Amino acid sequence: MMGINKVLIVDDEAYQREILTVILEAEGYTVACAENGQRALEGFSRFAPDIVLCDLRLPDMDGSQVMAQLLSTSGTGLHAFIIFTAHGSIESAVNTIKKGAFDYITKPVERENLLLTVRRACEHLALVRENALLKRQLTEPFSIHGIIGRHPKMMKVLEFVKVAGPLPVTVLIMGETGTGKDLIARALHALSPRKERPFQTVNCASMPETLLESELFGHEKGVFTGAYSQQRGLIECTHGGTLFLDEIGELPLGAQAKLLRFMEEKKIRRIGGKEEIAVDVRLIAATNKRLGEEIKTGGFREDLFYRFRGFVIELPALRERASDIYLLASHFIKKYNLIFKKAVKDLHGDALKRLIEYHWPGNVRQLDAIVEKATLLARGDTISPEDLDIPSPGPSPEGHLLNFEFPPEGYPLEELEKEIIFKALEKAGGCISGAAKLLRTTYRTVEYRVKKHGITREIQRNSESHPPKR
Repeated sequence: MMGINKVLIVDDEAYQREILTVILEAEGYTVACAENGQRALEGFSRFAPDIVLCDLRLPDMDGSQVMAQLLSTSGTGLHAFIIFTAHGSIESAVNTIKKGAFDYITKPVERENLLLTVRRACEHLALVRENALLKRQLTEPFSIHGIIGRHPKMMKVLEFVKVAGPLPVTVLIMGETGTGKDLIARALHALSPRKERPFQTVNCASMPETLLESELFGHEKGVFTGAYSQQRGLIECTHGGTLFLDEIGELPLGAQAKLLRFMEEKKIRRIGGKEEIAVDVRLIAATNKRLGEEIKTGGFREDLFYRFRGFVIELPALRERASDIYLLASHFIKKYNLIFKKAVKDLHGDALKRLIEYHWPGNVRQLDAIVEKATLLARGDTISPEDLDIPSPGPSPEGHLLNFEFPPEGYPLEELEKEIIFKALEKAGGCISGAAKLLRTTYRTVEYRVKKHGITREIQRNSESHPPKR
Protein backbone atom coordinates (compact mmCIF):
# COMPACT_ATOMS: atom_id res chain seq x y z
CA MET A 1 0.00 0.00 0.00
CA MET A 2 2.64 2.48 -1.24
CA GLY A 3 4.73 1.79 1.92
CA ILE A 4 2.15 3.29 4.32
CA ASN A 5 2.80 1.60 7.68
CA LYS A 6 4.14 4.14 10.20
CA VAL A 7 1.83 5.11 13.08
CA LEU A 8 2.36 7.73 15.78
CA ILE A 9 0.34 7.27 18.99
CA VAL A 10 -0.22 10.42 21.07
CA ASP A 11 -1.79 9.62 24.47
CA ASP A 12 -0.98 10.59 28.05
CA GLU A 13 -1.92 7.13 29.40
CA ALA A 14 1.08 4.79 29.32
CA TYR A 15 -1.09 1.65 29.50
CA GLN A 16 -3.17 2.85 26.53
CA ARG A 17 -0.01 3.52 24.47
CA GLU A 18 1.34 0.05 25.31
CA ILE A 19 -1.86 -1.79 24.34
CA LEU A 20 -2.22 0.08 21.07
CA THR A 21 1.43 -0.53 20.22
CA VAL A 22 1.09 -4.31 20.76
CA ILE A 23 -2.04 -4.49 18.55
CA LEU A 24 -0.59 -2.44 15.71
CA GLU A 25 2.88 -4.01 15.68
CA ALA A 26 1.27 -7.46 15.53
CA GLU A 27 -0.33 -6.33 12.25
CA GLY A 28 3.00 -5.17 10.79
CA TYR A 29 2.83 -1.45 11.54
CA THR A 30 5.86 0.53 12.73
CA VAL A 31 4.87 2.44 15.87
CA ALA A 32 6.21 5.43 17.81
CA CYS A 33 4.63 7.05 20.87
CA ALA A 34 4.39 10.49 22.49
CA GLU A 35 2.86 11.20 25.91
CA ASN A 36 1.75 14.76 25.14
CA GLY A 37 1.27 17.25 22.32
CA GLN A 38 4.67 18.89 22.65
CA ARG A 39 6.52 15.58 22.35
CA ALA A 40 4.38 14.72 19.31
CA LEU A 41 5.35 17.99 17.62
CA GLU A 42 9.03 17.49 18.45
CA GLY A 43 9.18 13.91 17.12
CA PHE A 44 6.89 14.28 14.12
CA SER A 45 9.41 15.28 11.48
CA ARG A 46 11.97 12.80 12.75
CA PHE A 47 9.60 9.80 12.67
CA ALA A 48 7.54 10.99 9.65
CA PRO A 49 4.40 8.97 10.42
CA ASP A 50 1.70 8.14 7.89
CA ILE A 51 -1.08 7.80 10.49
CA VAL A 52 -1.41 9.81 13.70
CA LEU A 53 -3.63 8.38 16.50
CA CYS A 54 -4.16 11.29 18.87
CA ASP A 55 -6.19 11.61 22.08
CA LEU A 56 -8.53 14.57 22.01
CA ARG A 57 -7.69 15.42 25.65
CA LEU A 58 -3.99 15.90 26.38
CA PRO A 59 -2.40 17.48 29.45
CA ASP A 60 -0.68 20.33 27.57
CA MET A 61 -2.96 21.02 24.58
CA ASP A 62 -6.06 19.89 22.74
CA GLY A 63 -5.69 17.06 20.21
CA SER A 64 -7.22 19.27 17.50
CA GLN A 65 -4.48 21.84 18.21
CA VAL A 66 -1.81 19.17 17.72
CA MET A 67 -3.40 18.21 14.42
CA ALA A 68 -3.65 21.84 13.25
CA GLN A 69 0.01 22.54 13.98
CA LEU A 70 1.18 19.35 12.29
CA LEU A 71 -0.95 20.04 9.22
CA SER A 72 0.38 23.59 8.98
CA THR A 73 3.98 22.33 8.83
CA SER A 74 3.55 19.11 6.83
CA GLY A 75 0.68 19.95 4.46
CA THR A 76 -2.59 18.17 3.86
CA GLY A 77 -2.86 14.83 2.10
CA LEU A 78 0.47 13.55 3.43
CA HIS A 79 -0.83 12.16 6.74
CA ALA A 80 -4.13 10.86 8.15
CA PHE A 81 -5.26 11.85 11.67
CA ILE A 82 -7.52 9.66 13.83
CA ILE A 83 -8.83 11.15 17.06
CA PHE A 84 -9.51 9.21 20.31
CA THR A 85 -12.43 10.55 22.31
CA ALA A 86 -14.73 9.63 25.19
CA HIS A 87 -18.46 9.14 24.52
CA GLY A 88 -19.22 12.52 26.03
CA SER A 89 -16.94 14.35 23.58
CA ILE A 90 -18.17 12.96 20.25
CA GLU A 91 -19.35 16.40 19.15
CA SER A 92 -15.83 17.74 19.62
CA ALA A 93 -14.42 14.80 17.64
CA VAL A 94 -16.81 15.52 14.77
CA ASN A 95 -15.54 19.10 14.73
CA THR A 96 -11.97 17.85 14.34
CA ILE A 97 -13.07 15.88 11.25
CA LYS A 98 -14.35 19.12 9.78
CA LYS A 99 -10.90 20.59 10.42
CA GLY A 100 -9.07 17.78 8.66
CA ALA A 101 -9.14 14.59 10.75
CA PHE A 102 -9.88 11.36 8.89
CA ASP A 103 -12.05 9.75 11.60
CA TYR A 104 -12.49 9.28 15.35
CA ILE A 105 -12.57 6.26 17.68
CA THR A 106 -14.36 6.24 21.03
CA LYS A 107 -12.73 4.95 24.18
CA PRO A 108 -12.32 2.30 25.37
CA VAL A 109 -10.71 1.28 22.08
CA GLU A 110 -11.80 -2.05 20.59
CA ARG A 111 -9.16 -3.99 18.64
CA GLU A 112 -11.27 -4.69 15.52
CA ASN A 113 -12.55 -1.14 15.33
CA LEU A 114 -9.01 0.21 15.69
CA LEU A 115 -7.57 -2.00 12.94
CA LEU A 116 -10.48 -1.34 10.59
CA THR A 117 -10.20 2.44 11.02
CA VAL A 118 -6.42 2.42 10.60
CA ARG A 119 -6.72 0.21 7.49
CA ARG A 120 -9.29 2.57 5.97
CA ALA A 121 -7.04 5.52 6.75
CA CYS A 122 -4.15 3.81 4.97
CA GLU A 123 -6.29 3.13 1.90
CA HIS A 124 -7.52 6.72 1.88
CA LEU A 125 -4.00 8.05 2.23
CA ALA A 126 -2.73 5.81 -0.58
CA LEU A 127 -5.47 7.09 -2.89
CA VAL A 128 -4.78 10.74 -2.00
CA ARG A 129 -1.06 10.31 -2.62
CA GLU A 130 -1.63 8.48 -5.91
CA ASN A 131 -3.96 11.20 -7.16
CA ALA A 132 -1.46 13.88 -6.17
CA LEU A 133 1.27 12.01 -8.05
CA LEU A 134 -0.86 11.68 -11.20
CA LYS A 135 -1.79 15.36 -11.07
CA ARG A 136 1.84 16.33 -10.68
CA GLN A 137 2.80 14.11 -13.61
CA LEU A 138 0.18 15.78 -15.81
CA THR A 139 1.06 19.33 -14.86
CA GLU A 140 4.81 18.75 -14.56
CA PRO A 141 5.71 16.15 -17.20
CA PHE A 142 9.11 14.57 -17.19
CA SER A 143 11.24 17.16 -18.89
CA ILE A 144 14.76 18.39 -19.14
CA HIS A 145 15.80 21.76 -20.56
CA GLY A 146 12.55 22.26 -22.47
CA ILE A 147 12.21 18.69 -23.75
CA ILE A 148 8.82 17.31 -22.73
CA GLY A 149 7.70 13.71 -22.86
CA ARG A 150 6.61 10.66 -20.90
CA HIS A 151 6.38 8.12 -23.72
CA PRO A 152 8.89 5.27 -23.23
CA LYS A 153 10.75 6.27 -26.41
CA MET A 154 11.21 9.81 -25.12
CA MET A 155 12.13 8.61 -21.63
CA LYS A 156 14.89 6.55 -23.26
CA VAL A 157 16.08 9.64 -25.15
CA LEU A 158 16.09 11.76 -22.00
CA GLU A 159 18.02 9.14 -20.06
CA PHE A 160 20.61 9.04 -22.84
CA VAL A 161 20.88 12.84 -22.77
CA LYS A 162 21.51 12.71 -19.02
CA VAL A 163 24.29 10.18 -19.51
CA ALA A 164 25.93 11.66 -22.62
CA GLY A 165 25.57 15.33 -21.63
CA PRO A 166 28.47 15.51 -19.14
CA LEU A 167 30.76 13.30 -21.25
CA PRO A 168 33.32 14.75 -23.71
CA VAL A 169 31.83 12.83 -26.65
CA THR A 170 30.58 13.73 -30.12
CA VAL A 171 26.87 13.04 -30.56
CA LEU A 172 24.73 12.50 -33.67
CA ILE A 173 21.02 13.30 -33.32
CA MET A 174 18.76 11.67 -35.90
CA GLY A 175 15.09 12.40 -36.48
CA GLU A 176 12.50 13.89 -38.78
CA THR A 177 12.17 17.62 -39.28
CA GLY A 178 10.46 19.28 -36.33
CA THR A 179 11.17 16.58 -33.73
CA GLY A 180 13.30 18.88 -31.57
CA LYS A 181 16.88 17.99 -32.50
CA ASP A 182 18.03 21.51 -31.60
CA LEU A 183 16.53 21.18 -28.11
CA ILE A 184 18.43 17.93 -27.57
CA ALA A 185 21.67 19.62 -28.65
CA ARG A 186 21.11 22.51 -26.23
CA ALA A 187 20.29 20.08 -23.42
CA LEU A 188 23.53 18.17 -24.04
CA HIS A 189 25.45 21.44 -23.86
CA ALA A 190 23.61 22.58 -20.71
CA LEU A 191 24.49 19.32 -18.93
CA SER A 192 28.15 19.48 -19.92
CA PRO A 193 31.11 21.16 -18.18
CA ARG A 194 31.09 23.56 -21.17
CA LYS A 195 27.70 25.05 -20.25
CA GLU A 196 29.20 28.45 -19.39
CA ARG A 197 31.04 28.57 -22.73
CA PRO A 198 29.57 29.42 -26.19
CA PHE A 199 26.92 27.32 -27.91
CA GLN A 200 26.88 28.01 -31.66
CA THR A 201 24.58 26.62 -34.36
CA VAL A 202 25.19 26.36 -38.09
CA ASN A 203 22.58 25.03 -40.51
CA CYS A 204 24.51 23.17 -43.18
CA ALA A 205 21.56 23.27 -45.59
CA SER A 206 20.90 27.00 -45.45
CA MET A 207 23.93 28.50 -47.20
CA PRO A 208 25.99 27.97 -50.38
CA GLU A 209 28.98 25.64 -50.27
CA THR A 210 31.65 28.36 -50.55
CA LEU A 211 30.11 30.47 -47.81
CA LEU A 212 29.57 27.48 -45.51
CA GLU A 213 33.25 26.50 -45.55
CA SER A 214 34.28 30.06 -44.74
CA GLU A 215 31.63 30.21 -42.00
CA LEU A 216 33.00 27.10 -40.33
CA PHE A 217 36.76 27.52 -40.74
CA GLY A 218 37.20 31.25 -41.34
CA HIS A 219 39.37 32.90 -44.00
CA GLU A 220 42.35 35.18 -44.43
CA LYS A 221 42.20 38.68 -45.89
CA GLY A 222 42.16 38.80 -49.69
CA VAL A 223 41.84 35.05 -50.23
CA PHE A 224 38.74 35.58 -52.40
CA THR A 225 36.65 38.44 -53.72
CA GLY A 226 34.94 40.19 -50.86
CA ALA A 227 37.37 38.95 -48.20
CA TYR A 228 38.29 42.46 -47.09
CA SER A 229 39.55 41.33 -43.70
CA GLN A 230 40.53 38.24 -41.78
CA GLN A 231 37.57 36.36 -40.33
CA ARG A 232 37.51 33.70 -37.66
CA GLY A 233 35.20 30.75 -38.35
CA LEU A 234 32.52 29.39 -36.05
CA ILE A 235 34.72 26.51 -34.93
CA GLU A 236 37.40 28.91 -33.78
CA CYS A 237 34.87 31.27 -32.17
CA THR A 238 33.33 28.40 -30.21
CA HIS A 239 36.59 27.46 -28.49
CA GLY A 240 35.78 25.82 -25.16
CA GLY A 241 32.11 25.43 -26.05
CA THR A 242 29.78 23.38 -28.25
CA LEU A 243 29.16 23.66 -32.00
CA PHE A 244 25.87 22.26 -33.28
CA LEU A 245 25.98 21.21 -36.95
CA ASP A 246 22.33 21.02 -37.97
CA GLU A 247 21.49 19.05 -41.14
CA ILE A 248 25.00 17.67 -41.39
CA GLY A 249 23.81 15.41 -44.21
CA GLU A 250 23.85 18.53 -46.42
CA LEU A 251 27.51 19.35 -45.64
CA PRO A 252 29.50 19.51 -48.92
CA LEU A 253 32.14 16.84 -49.40
CA GLY A 254 35.00 19.36 -49.28
CA ALA A 255 33.83 20.69 -45.93
CA GLN A 256 33.31 17.11 -44.73
CA ALA A 257 37.00 16.35 -45.38
CA LYS A 258 38.09 19.43 -43.42
CA LEU A 259 35.70 18.63 -40.58
CA LEU A 260 37.05 15.07 -40.36
CA ARG A 261 40.58 16.41 -40.16
CA PHE A 262 39.57 18.77 -37.36
CA MET A 263 37.94 15.93 -35.43
CA GLU A 264 41.09 13.83 -35.71
CA GLU A 265 43.68 16.53 -34.97
CA LYS A 266 41.68 19.20 -33.06
CA LYS A 267 43.24 21.81 -35.32
CA ILE A 268 41.88 24.01 -38.11
CA ARG A 269 43.36 26.11 -40.88
CA ARG A 270 41.52 29.16 -42.18
CA ILE A 271 40.87 29.33 -45.92
CA GLY A 272 44.01 30.78 -47.46
CA GLY A 273 45.88 30.44 -44.19
CA LYS A 274 49.08 28.56 -43.42
CA GLU A 275 48.93 28.50 -39.66
CA GLU A 276 47.25 25.61 -37.85
CA ILE A 277 45.12 26.69 -34.91
CA ALA A 278 44.38 24.35 -32.00
CA VAL A 279 40.71 24.51 -31.01
CA ASP A 280 38.82 22.74 -28.22
CA VAL A 281 35.21 22.33 -29.38
CA ARG A 282 32.60 19.68 -28.73
CA LEU A 283 30.68 18.75 -31.88
CA ILE A 284 27.02 17.77 -31.91
CA ALA A 285 25.44 17.01 -35.27
CA ALA A 286 21.88 16.42 -36.42
CA THR A 287 20.26 15.10 -39.58
CA ASN A 288 16.87 14.07 -40.90
CA LYS A 289 18.54 11.79 -43.44
CA ARG A 290 19.65 8.19 -43.27
CA LEU A 291 23.37 8.80 -43.62
CA GLY A 292 23.99 5.14 -44.45
CA GLU A 293 22.04 5.64 -47.67
CA GLU A 294 23.89 8.89 -48.39
CA ILE A 295 27.19 7.00 -48.10
CA LYS A 296 26.05 4.53 -50.75
CA THR A 297 25.22 7.34 -53.17
CA GLY A 298 28.45 9.21 -52.47
CA GLY A 299 26.81 12.12 -50.68
CA PHE A 300 28.44 11.54 -47.30
CA ARG A 301 31.88 10.31 -46.25
CA GLU A 302 31.88 6.94 -44.53
CA ASP A 303 34.87 7.79 -42.31
CA LEU A 304 33.12 10.94 -41.07
CA PHE A 305 29.94 8.98 -40.42
CA TYR A 306 31.78 6.57 -38.15
CA ARG A 307 33.27 9.48 -36.25
CA PHE A 308 29.71 10.35 -35.19
CA ARG A 309 28.30 6.82 -35.04
CA GLY A 310 29.47 5.98 -31.49
CA PHE A 311 26.85 8.12 -29.71
CA VAL A 312 23.58 8.34 -31.63
CA ILE A 313 20.25 9.67 -30.35
CA GLU A 314 17.24 8.74 -32.49
CA LEU A 315 14.26 11.01 -31.85
CA PRO A 316 10.83 9.45 -32.43
CA ALA A 317 8.32 11.19 -34.67
CA LEU A 318 5.35 12.73 -32.84
CA ARG A 319 2.98 10.15 -34.36
CA GLU A 320 5.10 7.46 -32.64
CA ARG A 321 4.48 9.01 -29.22
CA ALA A 322 0.89 10.16 -29.44
CA SER A 323 0.51 9.83 -25.66
CA ASP A 324 2.73 12.93 -25.31
CA ILE A 325 0.48 15.13 -27.46
CA TYR A 326 -1.68 16.30 -24.55
CA LEU A 327 1.39 17.15 -22.44
CA LEU A 328 2.96 19.11 -25.27
CA ALA A 329 -0.28 20.89 -26.18
CA SER A 330 -0.82 21.89 -22.53
CA HIS A 331 2.72 23.24 -22.39
CA PHE A 332 2.18 25.31 -25.55
CA ILE A 333 -1.17 26.62 -24.25
CA LYS A 334 0.56 27.94 -21.13
CA LYS A 335 3.28 29.52 -23.25
CA TYR A 336 0.87 31.33 -25.56
CA ASN A 337 -1.44 32.34 -22.72
CA LEU A 338 1.45 34.45 -21.45
CA ILE A 339 2.30 35.84 -24.87
CA PHE A 340 -1.27 36.66 -25.93
CA LYS A 341 -2.55 37.42 -22.40
CA LYS A 342 -5.22 34.73 -22.76
CA ALA A 343 -6.76 32.45 -20.13
CA VAL A 344 -7.19 29.17 -22.03
CA LYS A 345 -7.27 26.29 -19.55
CA ASP A 346 -7.60 23.15 -21.61
CA LEU A 347 -8.53 21.34 -24.81
CA HIS A 348 -12.06 20.15 -25.53
CA GLY A 349 -12.18 16.35 -25.70
CA ASP A 350 -12.99 16.36 -29.42
CA ALA A 351 -10.14 18.79 -30.06
CA LEU A 352 -7.71 16.47 -28.30
CA LYS A 353 -9.07 13.57 -30.33
CA ARG A 354 -8.31 15.43 -33.55
CA LEU A 355 -4.78 16.16 -32.38
CA ILE A 356 -4.15 12.53 -31.50
CA GLU A 357 -5.59 11.19 -34.77
CA TYR A 358 -3.57 13.56 -37.00
CA HIS A 359 -0.39 12.14 -38.55
CA TRP A 360 1.89 15.19 -37.83
CA PRO A 361 4.31 15.37 -40.78
CA GLY A 362 5.82 18.49 -39.16
CA ASN A 363 6.05 16.84 -35.74
CA VAL A 364 6.33 18.93 -32.54
CA ARG A 365 7.11 22.12 -34.44
CA GLN A 366 3.83 21.79 -36.35
CA LEU A 367 1.91 21.06 -33.13
CA ASP A 368 3.40 24.20 -31.59
CA ALA A 369 2.22 26.33 -34.52
CA ILE A 370 -1.29 24.86 -34.49
CA VAL A 371 -1.71 25.33 -30.73
CA GLU A 372 -0.38 28.89 -31.02
CA LYS A 373 -3.10 29.80 -33.53
CA ALA A 374 -5.78 27.87 -31.60
CA THR A 375 -4.91 29.67 -28.35
CA LEU A 376 -5.19 33.00 -30.10
CA LEU A 377 -8.53 32.10 -31.71
CA ALA A 378 -10.14 30.42 -28.68
CA ARG A 379 -13.25 32.35 -27.64
CA GLY A 380 -13.57 30.86 -24.16
CA ASP A 381 -11.28 29.05 -21.76
CA THR A 382 -11.26 25.86 -23.85
CA ILE A 383 -9.84 25.16 -27.30
CA SER A 384 -12.59 23.67 -29.46
CA PRO A 385 -12.14 21.48 -32.57
CA GLU A 386 -13.09 24.50 -34.71
CA ASP A 387 -10.10 26.43 -33.33
CA LEU A 388 -7.65 23.86 -34.69
CA ASP A 389 -6.24 24.67 -38.12
CA ILE A 390 -5.32 21.06 -38.91
CA PRO A 391 -4.87 20.17 -42.59
CA SER A 392 -7.41 17.69 -43.90
CA PRO A 393 -6.15 14.11 -44.12
CA GLY A 394 -4.85 12.69 -47.34
CA PRO A 395 -2.02 13.64 -49.69
CA SER A 396 -1.29 17.28 -50.38
CA PRO A 397 -1.59 18.71 -53.90
CA GLU A 398 2.17 18.38 -54.33
CA GLY A 399 1.76 14.63 -53.88
CA HIS A 400 0.26 14.43 -57.38
CA LEU A 401 2.67 16.76 -59.13
CA LEU A 402 4.49 13.95 -60.92
CA ASN A 403 1.35 11.94 -61.80
CA PHE A 404 3.32 9.08 -60.35
CA GLU A 405 2.40 5.48 -60.99
CA PHE A 406 4.23 2.55 -59.48
CA PRO A 407 6.77 1.25 -62.04
CA PRO A 408 6.71 -2.25 -63.51
CA GLU A 409 8.57 -5.05 -61.75
CA GLY A 410 12.31 -4.90 -62.20
CA TYR A 411 12.42 -1.14 -62.89
CA PRO A 412 15.85 0.11 -61.66
CA LEU A 413 15.73 2.39 -58.61
CA GLU A 414 18.35 4.69 -60.15
CA GLU A 415 16.14 5.25 -63.19
CA LEU A 416 13.12 5.91 -60.99
CA GLU A 417 15.03 8.53 -58.98
CA LYS A 418 16.24 10.15 -62.20
CA GLU A 419 12.69 10.29 -63.57
CA ILE A 420 11.33 11.90 -60.38
CA ILE A 421 14.08 14.54 -60.34
CA PHE A 422 13.59 15.15 -64.06
CA LYS A 423 9.83 15.68 -63.75
CA ALA A 424 10.19 17.96 -60.72
CA LEU A 425 12.76 20.09 -62.54
CA GLU A 426 10.60 20.13 -65.64
CA LYS A 427 7.63 21.38 -63.65
CA ALA A 428 9.85 24.02 -61.99
CA GLY A 429 11.15 25.24 -65.35
CA GLY A 430 14.65 23.88 -64.71
CA CYS A 431 14.95 25.76 -61.40
CA ILE A 432 16.69 23.59 -58.83
CA SER A 433 15.33 25.52 -55.84
CA GLY A 434 11.81 25.21 -57.27
CA ALA A 435 12.24 21.46 -57.72
CA ALA A 436 13.57 21.17 -54.19
CA LYS A 437 10.48 22.94 -52.88
CA LEU A 438 8.17 20.62 -54.83
CA LEU A 439 10.00 17.57 -53.52
CA ARG A 440 10.20 18.98 -49.98
CA THR A 441 13.95 18.63 -49.79
CA THR A 442 16.97 20.92 -49.95
CA TYR A 443 18.61 22.70 -52.85
CA ARG A 444 21.83 20.76 -52.32
CA THR A 445 20.08 17.38 -52.40
CA VAL A 446 18.50 18.08 -55.79
CA GLU A 447 21.70 19.65 -57.09
CA TYR A 448 23.69 16.57 -56.14
CA ARG A 449 21.26 14.20 -57.85
CA VAL A 450 21.08 16.36 -60.97
CA LYS A 451 24.87 16.08 -61.31
CA LYS A 452 24.78 12.40 -60.39
CA HIS A 453 22.33 11.51 -63.18
CA GLY A 454 23.77 13.96 -65.70
CA ILE A 455 20.40 15.50 -66.52
CA THR A 456 21.28 19.20 -66.34
CA ARG A 457 21.64 19.85 -70.08
CA GLU A 458 18.58 17.79 -70.89
CA ILE A 459 16.50 19.81 -68.44
CA GLN A 460 17.88 23.08 -69.74
CA ARG A 461 17.03 22.17 -73.33
CA ASN A 462 13.60 21.01 -72.28
CA SER A 463 12.86 24.17 -70.25
CA GLU A 464 13.95 26.40 -73.15
CA SER A 465 11.48 24.76 -75.52
CA HIS A 466 8.76 24.46 -72.86
CA PRO A 467 8.83 27.50 -70.58
CA PRO A 468 7.02 27.00 -67.23
CA LYS A 469 3.39 28.06 -66.92
CA ARG A 470 2.76 31.18 -64.88
